[in-house]
Parts: sequence; C-alpha cells; structure tokens
Amino acid sequence: MQAQRSRTNRLLAILIALFLLVTALPFACWWGVSRLRAAVTPPEPTLRLAYSPEKRELLGQLLAEFERQGLRTTSGAPMRVAAVEMLPERMVRLAVEGQVDAVCPDSSLWLTETDQRWRETFLRDGVLVGEAVRFAISPVVIAMREDVARSMGYPDRPIGWMDILERAQTEETFSWSHASTSTASGLLATLAQFYAGAGKTRGLTIEDATAQSTLDYVAAVEATVRHYGEGELATVERALEEGELRLDAFVVQEQLVVYYNGRGSDRLVAVYPAEGTLWEDHPLALLEHADLDNDARETFQALKRHLLSPQSQQVVLQHGYRPADLSIPLTGEGSPLTAANGVDPTQPKTVLQMPSAAVVDVVRDVWWYTKRHTNVFLVVDTSGSMQGDKLENARLGLQAFVEGIRGDQERVGMIEFASEVGRTIPLDELGRNRRALEQAIADLSAGGNTALLDAIGAAYGRLQSLGDAERINAIVVMTDGRENASRTRLRELQMRIRDGNARGVPVVVFCIAYGSDADLDTLAAIAETSGGQVRRGDLTSIEELYRLISTYF
Repeated sequence: MQAQRSRTNRLLAILIALFLLVTALPFACWWGVSRLRAAVTPPEPTLRLAYSPEKRELLGQLLAEFERQGLRTTSGAPMRVAAVEMLPERMVRLAVEGQVDAVCPDSSLWLTETDQRWRETFLRDGVLVGEAVRFAISPVVIAMREDVARSMGYPDRPIGWMDILERAQTEETFSWSHASTSTASGLLATLAQFYAGAGKTRGLTIEDATAQSTLDYVAAVEATVRHYGEGELATVERALEEGELRLDAFVVQEQLVVYYNGRGSDRLVAVYPAEGTLWEDHPLALLEHADLDNDARETFQALKRHLLSPQSQQVVLQHGYRPADLSIPLTGEGSPLTAANGVDPTQPKTVLQMPSAAVVDVVRDVWWYTKRHTNVFLVVDTSGSMQGDKLENARLGLQAFVEGIRGDQERVGMIEFASEVGRTIPLDELGRNRRALEQAIADLSAGGNTALLDAIGAAYGRLQSLGDAERINAIVVMTDGRENASRTRLRELQMRIRDGNARGVPVVVFCIAYGSDADLDTLAAIAETSGGQVRRGDLTSIEELYRLISTYF
C-alpha cells in the first residue's frame, strides 16, 4: 500500500512538472525573444527631423551632444532624434505628407512655402508649421576669388551687383553663378537683385518687382550668369573635390566661405553686396500634423533648449555661423569670422527687408522670364541593356527634368541613341514642345548597341550650328553602358568640343553614369573637356538626379 502511494505521488509530481513545462515554455520563449529584440532593436525615435545639407557637420555635432544627455520624456521614452538630410523642396513635400515631425531648412522661406503647400493640398485654412526658433544665421554673400575681388577694388571699396554686371560684360572669361530660385541662396540673391533694380532696401512691392525698369535691370545681371545649380553647398563641395575654382564668383551664405577656406587650396573672400543683402536664418520648426504625440513635442522642446544653450551657441560660432544669441561676440578669441577666413563680422552694412510672401511668389515667377535662358539637349541611351526597370526609372527621371524647368521660354530637345543616333525631338521652347517631349519620353523603348559618342556629337553639332551666345548651351547625356557602335572616336569628339567651345558658343556637357556598367572614364573625359560634370545614378537615384540637374537651367 505504501509502495503504491509512493508511485502515485511520483506520477503526480511528473504530471505537474510536465504541465508547468508545457504552460511555461511559450512564456519563457516569448520573454527570451522579447529581451533579445530589445537588445538588438533600437527604440523608435521620438522626433523625426529633416534638415538642409549645409548644416551636416553642425547638426551632427549638436545632435550627438543632445543624445549623450540621455534625456527621457514624461512617458519614460528616451529622447531620440532621427535626423535626415535633404534639400528644402523635398523637405517641404515630406512635411506636407506628415512624414517628419520637425524641419530645419536654411531659411524661413521654406516654412511659408510649407504652409502654403499644405493649405493647397488639403484645401483648408490655418497653418501646419507650429513653434519655430532660429539658432544660427548667416548673410548671403558673393563668394569671390581673392585675386578677382582685389582687381575690383576689394577691400577698399564696396562691390555690388552693378560691378558684377560691368565686369561680366567687359571681360569674356569672367564667370559667376548663383543657384536657381528653388534654393534659399538663389532666391534670396534674386530678391536682392530686384531690390537693387527698384532702388530700395525696404518695402519691395509687386509693382516694384514687375516695373519694366526693374525687370530690365535684373535681366541684364542674369544675362551674365554662366549657369545655375542645385545649391550653394554643392558648388562649394564640387570645387573642393576638383581642387580648383572654375568660377570667379558665386552666391553662398557667409558660413560656406569660412568652410571653403578651411579646406581649399585657394582662397575666397566674402563680398557683401553694396546694395544690401538678406539672411539665411536656419529655423528649427515643429509641424503640427495630426499624428504628432507628446513624446515628439517634449523632444522638440528639449532640443530647442539645447540648441539655444550657451555651449551650443559657441559650437554654432565655431562652425562659421553667427549665433542667435547676440550677446556672444563675433570677434572674440577663437572666432572663425575673421579676415583671414575671408569674412568681415562687421558686415553687412545694409540688410534688406524680407518682402511679403506674395512678393516672393511674384519674384520667383518673374525670375523665369528674367533669368538667362537655355538651349539644352537630352541625350538618352535606349540600347538593349536599358530594358526593364532601368528604362522605366529613366522615364521618370526625364519626366522630372522636363517638369523641373517651369519656364516656357527655355528650349529643350531630345536625342535617343542605341546602335545609331535615333529619334530626335528638335530643340524648341517648352511652351511649344513640352507635350511632344513628354510623349517621346513615354514612348521610349530599348534595343541594340551603344553609339554614345555619335549621339553626343550630333547634339553638340546642332547647338554649335545654332550659335546662340545669349543662352546657356548644354547637353545632358545619360548612358548605362560602354561605347561600342560609334564612328566617332573619343579623342576626336574631345578635340571637336575643345575647338568648338573656343571658337563658337560654349556648350557644357553634363553626364549621368547610370548603373555600375556605365563607362565612367569616358563620360568624365567628355564632361571635363566641356567644363561640365559627371554624376553617378542608379535605379533609386536617377529620378532625383535628373530633377537636380534641371535646376542648372
């Protein structure tokens, strides 16, 4: 009896143990996996921030210091900022779509643009941009090679837009540029030109901006621009990468003069336009979209306090910006705002008043009529290797290029090539051939070999035959492969471009090496011969690349 009871107890113990094992095992597994996930998966960011590219180094340092503080929200979440760099136009788009919680562009201009796009998109009143604070500022200047500036009287006499105009008209080799009005520096420089044309420093009106005398003045200045571009940082970084300045002068914010002189082999000086200039004010702004939560709000407030702290404001100055804290001396020990770095902290003497949003819109629209106009050929590879997604994404890129050029007076043509030079859409003003270009892009099909050099030669010949020295003449060529079908040789084409650009009208060739099989060396040789550029693109970047290149025209 005793033995039977003992066997029964052992059996019960075994059953209980099995029961516990079966019921506890899933929980244990879940707990273990949860701990493992917690160990390998970073916590979700509490604030999604988009910022403009020129602040890459400054914000990188400031955000690293912010996260090292280990702050938490009242809900216990660690305050983390997921910061993404992007150009302001894309920033506006993502802000309206609710994909970011805060923005930090180079100018408050983009906050106004964001609210306007948001109202247009959702057909409602009110604003999307909430609290905004600026923590760094920098005046818009004309960065000029020091030898060129001194030949124009720097630093003993003020230099203005009329001096740029006179120099460009009397010296053929003088080259200067500013970015298009899709960038803050380009738009602010254009506003300064309109102010100069109107002879005012405050209160620019729509009537001032559209007066014939103002338009004539701005058109005369713009006629001397060599080409436009996608942004001031891109111009500076390209000059640093190439090891030389190909421009005599270009428009940037003052901070980038300091940035360049700390890295470049030659030297720039900041010319503060005698007629006056405006500021890039680098705001940090919260977006009041419907999904914004308290964690994001608290992180924004903590980040704002951090950026405005005395320690961070000193970091702002060390990076060549002017701090928002006006009590910090710009000429103190260790300040980079010195003559040795090409800048003058006592300038600008004249600061222009930011006009109303309505005037800014008018200036931006009118600019398309006063800017230097363009003749540009799109040269498109449709060889067999372009089949599939590659061709489809190229179509999207070409469409983005045509959409990006808003002025109907710009002339655009297109040449397809595969085994030989194929269909050609003649060069014409977009007001007349925009639809034909869009249809041709939609109809692109792939097949055959790659007659790259013949196609570039055909486009180049058409532009030289036109002989239009009043406009910017350019070719944008895209290929994903290697030359294997042309009768033209590379050296022959280079000689033709070199000779033609010297004797005829300058034609700049922008090359896109699409995918890893593209012949980068050949494209680089052609671009360098013409004074152009070569860029790499892939399936994911080709559309944005075409969009960027469109800003040059």
